[in-house]
Amino acid sequence: MSENFEEKIKKAEEILSKLDKEDVALDESIKLHNEGKELLKQARLILENAKLSIEQVNE
Repeated sequence: MSENFEEKIKKAEEILSKLDKEDVALDESIKLHNEGKELLKQARLILENAKLSIEQVNE
């Protein structure tokens, strides 16, 4: 099942919380950073699609 916008943002926030900890290894930090970046990219795409849908309805 595909995650919705809120789920993607929640996961990104969890990743940010993990990255804030000082005891995260470099390799794990890089992995988490890339995962968070991808989640935010997907969330942004969901918002852009929602915006387009709203604009089409308003035309």
